[in-house]
Amino acid sequence: MQAPRPIRVLVVDDSAVVRRLVTDALNADPEITVVGTATDPFVAKDRILELSPDVLTLDLEMPRMDGLTFLGILMRERPLPVIIMSSLTKEGSHQALEALRLGAVDVLAKPGGSYSFGDLGGTLRNAVKAAAVARLRRPGAAAPAAATVARSHPPFSNAVPSPRPRVASDNYRGDPRRLILLGASTGGTEALREVLVRLPAGLPPIAIVQHIPAHFSRAFAERLDTLCAFPVREAADGDPLSPGTALVAPGNFHMLARWTGTGYRAELNSGPQVWHQRPAVDVLFKSVPEAHGSLMIAGVLTGMGKDGAEGLVRLRKAGASTFAQDEASSVVYGMPREAWERGGAEVQLSLGAMADHIVRLAGQARPPHVLS
Repeated sequence: MQAPRPIRVLVVDDSAVVRRLVTDALNADPEITVVGTATDPFVAKDRILELSPDVLTLDLEMPRMDGLTFLGILMRERPLPVIIMSSLTKEGSHQALEALRLGAVDVLAKPGGSYSFGDLGGTLRNAVKAAAVARLRRPGAAAPAAATVARSHPPFSNAVPSPRPRVASDNYRGDPRRLILLGASTGGTEALREVLVRLPAGLPPIAIVQHIPAHFSRAFAERLDTLCAFPVREAADGDPLSPGTALVAPGNFHMLARWTGTGYRAELNSGPQVWHQRPAVDVLFKSVPEAHGSLMIAGVLTGMGKDGAEGLVRLRKAGASTFAQDEASSVVYGMPREAWERGGAEVQLSLGAMADHIVRLAGQARPPHVLS
């Protein structure tokens, strides 16, 4: 049987050192081959036509034309999976998020001052593999507001059916043990944005794990905070998970939800990576006490790999309301597929259906079988 063709990558960066580091890191994987490099977007345009790469890595700060301008042109004229290599400055973080809005698949921090990628090499290789199978979005396109449930699973034998949902009030005064837990990876920054901007104020606390590099998570939370009907912040250790507020796990830190007896607080740690990720969705999902399971609303959105599936199975067996993003609306249908096929997700939802689904679930009365 013939081996599959390696993923063909074009590296676009004005730094010779970075081009070499990226090339060496990618060529270390037999499933990937760097077919060429370019020093700026004008050279990149010719190389794309000549080499037909599967994936592009793109610097944002380059001579003659900046990366954002080039990305916009590329997505309009010749859409291609793009991984952004961005500086760790505040401006670089916000530019990277704008690149994701324009259609880039993922963002990674540029190596700086070192002649070795270290752990970033593995992250870059995984990002390229995810990008190669990604479903490209039209720049700035939003999911349809009206969308339907794709499929549903029968309940686990030990799961207690929830009461019929009702619409949540504008001012949440429900059980303090209820949480909304969301996890995502590749394509998740835009998917989460599309869901969260449609949610009203006054919901239970929301805890979010997005696979994202350190330094970029704060810009991500700040951007959501300007768009949502409720405050969104990057979590700090010990922050309360308060009704009407969303906390985003900081890059390079796991986030857990710890019950204090009167409410939940975020607990951060820099423990070992889980599924090659820190933060990891499974760490958040598994931190919730099983006794509170039937009060949880939890979902796994677009992303490569298996993170979140084990935790979602655990939550569903404890009675949680669970869902996964459907294939058609996912940029990468990896994590949602795993969550669905393992039985962790009760339903698959298109991206446009999630907000209404969450609001209905948040309005449910407390199931009578739940104990403290």
